[in-house]
Amino acid sequence: MSESNHKEIQIRALTGESITLPVTPTTTLHHLKLLLRHSFPPATTSPNFHLFFKGDKLRLQTQIASYPIQRDEFLVLIPFTKKEKEPSTTSDSLQPNVPQTTNASSSTSDLADSTWSSIKEDLSLLRDATENNASNSELGKEKPSETSTEGALGPEKQIELPYHFILNTLRESSDGPLGEHNCEVFAKVLESVNCLSELPFGHCKLLKRARPKGGGGGGGLKKRVSDGAICLCPPWLKIVVKAFAFVNIFSAFIYLQLRELTSILLEEALSELAKFGVNLGLGDIKNLSLLCPHLVCFRDDVEKTSFDDIIVVLNHSTGNDDLVEDNPKRVRKWLYVSKTVSTLKRRDSSFRKILGWAFEQLPYEFGDEMTVGISLEELLAAVKDDDFVKKEDKSKRVKRRKTTSKSDLNHIGCHDTKSLLAVEMIDHLRKGIGSEGQIVHIEDICARKAIYSKIHLDLSEKMRSALKCIGVSKFYSHQAESIQASLHGENVVVATMTSSGKSLCYNLPVLEVLSMNSSSCALYIFPTKALAQDQLRALLHMTKGFDNDFNIGIYDGDTSHSERMWLRDNSRLLITNPDMLHISILPHHQQFSRILSNLRFVVIDETHTYKGAFGSHTALILRRLKRLCSHVYGSVPSFVFSTATSANPREHSMELANLSTLELFQNDGSPSTRKLFVLWNPALRPKAIIKKPQFAMGTDELADESANFVRSSPIVDVSRLFAEMVQHGLRCIAFCKSRKLCELVLSYTREILHETAPWLVDSICAYRGGYMAEERRKIESSFFGGKVRGVAATNALELGIDVGEIDATLHLGFPGSIASLWQQAGRGGRRDKPSLAVYVAFGGPLDQYFMRHPNKLFGRPIECCHVDSQNKKILEQHLVCAANEYPLCVNYDEQYFGPCLESVIISLKARGYLSSVLSSDSSRMWNYIGPEKLPSHAVNIRAIENVRYSVIDQKKNGVLEEIEESKAFFQVYEGAVYMCQGRTYLVEKLDLSNKTAFCKEADLKYYTKTRDYTDIHVIGGNVAYPLKVETDMFPKSNARADVCKVTTTWFGFYRIWRGSNQIFDTVDLALPHYSYESQAVWVPVPLSIKEAVVKQNYDFRGGLHAASHAILHVVPLHITCNLSDLAPECPNPHDSRFYPERILIYDQHPGGCGISVQVQPYFTKFLEAALELLTCCRCSAEVGCPNCVQSFVCHEYNEVLHKDAAIMIIKGILEAGN
Repeated sequence: MSESNHKEIQIRALTGESITLPVTPTTTLHHLKLLLRHSFPPATTSPNFHLFFKGDKLRLQTQIASYPIQRDEFLVLIPFTKKEKEPSTTSDSLQPNVPQTTNASSSTSDLADSTWSSIKEDLSLLRDATENNASNSELGKEKPSETSTEGALGPEKQIELPYHFILNTLRESSDGPLGEHNCEVFAKVLESVNCLSELPFGHCKLLKRARPKGGGGGGGLKKRVSDGAICLCPPWLKIVVKAFAFVNIFSAFIYLQLRELTSILLEEALSELAKFGVNLGLGDIKNLSLLCPHLVCFRDDVEKTSFDDIIVVLNHSTGNDDLVEDNPKRVRKWLYVSKTVSTLKRRDSSFRKILGWAFEQLPYEFGDEMTVGISLEELLAAVKDDDFVKKEDKSKRVKRRKTTSKSDLNHIGCHDTKSLLAVEMIDHLRKGIGSEGQIVHIEDICARKAIYSKIHLDLSEKMRSALKCIGVSKFYSHQAESIQASLHGENVVVATMTSSGKSLCYNLPVLEVLSMNSSSCALYIFPTKALAQDQLRALLHMTKGFDNDFNIGIYDGDTSHSERMWLRDNSRLLITNPDMLHISILPHHQQFSRILSNLRFVVIDETHTYKGAFGSHTALILRRLKRLCSHVYGSVPSFVFSTATSANPREHSMELANLSTLELFQNDGSPSTRKLFVLWNPALRPKAIIKKPQFAMGTDELADESANFVRSSPIVDVSRLFAEMVQHGLRCIAFCKSRKLCELVLSYTREILHETAPWLVDSICAYRGGYMAEERRKIESSFFGGKVRGVAATNALELGIDVGEIDATLHLGFPGSIASLWQQAGRGGRRDKPSLAVYVAFGGPLDQYFMRHPNKLFGRPIECCHVDSQNKKILEQHLVCAANEYPLCVNYDEQYFGPCLESVIISLKARGYLSSVLSSDSSRMWNYIGPEKLPSHAVNIRAIENVRYSVIDQKKNGVLEEIEESKAFFQVYEGAVYMCQGRTYLVEKLDLSNKTAFCKEADLKYYTKTRDYTDIHVIGGNVAYPLKVETDMFPKSNARADVCKVTTTWFGFYRIWRGSNQIFDTVDLALPHYSYESQAVWVPVPLSIKEAVVKQNYDFRGGLHAASHAILHVVPLHITCNLSDLAPECPNPHDSRFYPERILIYDQHPGGCGISVQVQPYFTKFLEAALELLTCCRCSAEVGCPNCVQSFVCHEYNEVLHKDAAIMIIKGILEAGN
């Protein structure tokens, strides 16, 4: 928007809050008040208010541009309270004529009265202004301006019914289609609609046509105006206008309840309205279908219809069968309210223009009393005989398509369902929902030809037959090389791209060896149940040609007790996961003695998933397995690792299984098809600027290039893309980073499809953790079989499960690593088909960095995977488990558990978990004597913490979720808004003793965020914030990684509106402190740097805070981790204690997860990257922007930040280290 037609207006409330809104020269006060009521908290909480400029009250339909508001001037918002109604014999021109025999007057809704009185006041002001203008024009003998086109009505001021307020005032009723409250609202609205004006209370079209006539009826016209009459519409035309206003609004009311508009429903509603003085009938509505067949029509079919420019009335009713969904109370979400209102306005405008044009085409005269000499029947006959309505409707539709403003594009969806190829979809998107330049880059990844090789070993005839059965006649080069190495007994890791045939690299050698030796066994370990099921199907298909009894089966949490017993006794190829290996197989290893004694292979698929805390747990579980095989059963199995995306597959796999030798095969010989990788940056739109002491920032609306603009919601964008893919026949996976986002995308996409292709609504679903086993299997089967076209999924589908042909993948935000992004995108293009991948960016720093620098994304190497097998907390837990399985001995077990073994054993002894005895060779053996019968059941390997809070749905008395203790108080506390499976719950009670939160489902328009602060105490002192010391004494290379104690204190929470992300309430809270030991990496800041920052009048504490955020932003670019694993040291703005002179980030998990330790050697590199991020960012604000120093994980809402101070601090540290 250019400077010439755009300006910003600041509005201030008496409380000191202010908002800045962009306006155009045509913006009226009416539109401004509507916007304020939806975006400015003082206007939201006090909807009755006036706006003043320099002491003058602004009138409703005045254009803002007519006031000389300078740059530093502003409007003042002053709320007022409605006075109680007083009895009056004078009838209100806007008050409906309600029969005195009813009880309506005594039961009038306060909400309806309050809302309508505000509307009525503004409309009354408008009528006064209109009447004054008419009087001045006619009685003042001003000559009306001639129009350039003879007979044209000319431009008229756009004045609209307040549809937002009307729809918000209407309530769902169980007493009929409307109910008493809604009848009152409709009666008041329809009383104000009684003229064929451009819109209500605008100039009457017939009066405007009469004015230029000059002669003939001029005297009568003057008389009518002098008497105060400004409308020449005959009574039948007033009824037509009222009828359209009613059916227009009523159709929206029914639509928002997910119901169909039927003729019986209309009759019932009109019958209710008759009791309130509104005399309309179904015949009046049918007249509309004759006058405006392209706006109102009656149909006999029962197809679902979308809410569009035509009002469709079905000629049937089957009671409650008009409900579109089973639960009528689940009304449409706020996402479509704006679209609904826009449709109402378009219909109203088209209706008035069509009738106005119809009167222009027909000859009629004004008599002495200024009456229109035409009847309804004559107009209907003329419409029937002429084609001008159709022509006008068609021309206006074409014009509207060409002139639709970009701000409305968010509400336009493609209704076409023509099948498209992945390559064709890009052009389609550019012309449609991507026409605002959202596609910022397309990476064309060329196809790659296959490289084949031979296996220089003789395979058995059975194996050759099995290969023929699965369609394998020759091997890719990496397959042949790795299979030969495995058959020679070597440990192997295969690291090639997704869909490169890695499964054959372990299935062939395993089945070959097991077929040659009837006692040999193999153990397959997969990270997810879905992947295990997928591989079971592949194995069963491959082994059809064998006559051996492999007795392949899955041993996981979904396996029944009888199946488990059979597998223990008979299986030779057991499929499991790290969890079951940890809590069932190893603790009860005697029951698996046959398998462990003959264990020939251990296969670990998707190795890259074993990283961080989960990887550290798995590393120690594999050490426990190897230890039992060696000490108890005398077996030494070979390991086969498979990974698609890792920069250090050999080193990672060796650390994971504690191996001394390992052969790596990473020269990919498989072919790959063409892939088009699109970077999609949501469009920038004008944004209201809210100035408040605190603010909250949602992940779907983040400030970008300017404080006056915001990127459109990436969640909505990816939902629209998802709908496009499904509509055009492309099987698609939409990857989301969290369960909540997964549910939101599914919900939004279904709403879009309901409008564009309702028969496809049930063709998409969600796939994520938390589902029952039967439901997971059903979804997997439906997706693989093609019944489901699209899935909104977490990273549960990131792994190699075969779900059939996938044409497109969508990626909502950067998934946390380059490896994950390529792994997800690799799901598309299977079965030799070209594929499409679309990465939709959030407004955060990483996403926007890649949008601006695509080469940094596509040229960046895949990250390394790391595990920390020496993590003290994890090591303690698994040593207790190992001692319970078989006594520990430092002399023999240090090779498995590392040099920390003895010190940890002594610690466990002091805590009563271990006791020792001397063995026959004088070695000290350590036995488990702890309180738990099975200590492995107390160790949750998917999260380091053992203590969890249960979230209970009080109505269903069921557990919704279990949350780790360190995260519990951020999500559940009394008054918290909790989300699960797309539903909103209010936490009513928190039972600390039983660690249980009780909640109930509630339809809430806000969310909550805690108010808290966290102290970080680096072990070595005895206070959280040590005394200030001279830090110049530290050596130049002084980044440190230390054990730390993290203590979090919660003292309240905010209630925040969902739409605007504005805080509207602050609540105090009393919860116990939470403390745990972890790991931190930190660097002290020399005193000389602090003095230089203070000398510039910069906030030193804000600089430290901003610097830690900047470093946190760049860590995931180099180390595989999630931002939720790390946290910066954030100063509380209300905390006046001494703040440590250091930059510090720490592991949020109790015990640490090894990331801080990994950061320490590269801390200088991260400082350099953070400095580049800060200096390249174009924002000029002191507090920076989300692209540089504002962080989404900041517990202090990004308060106390200073970008320039951060630059000085980081530069100073780097210079001091050189």
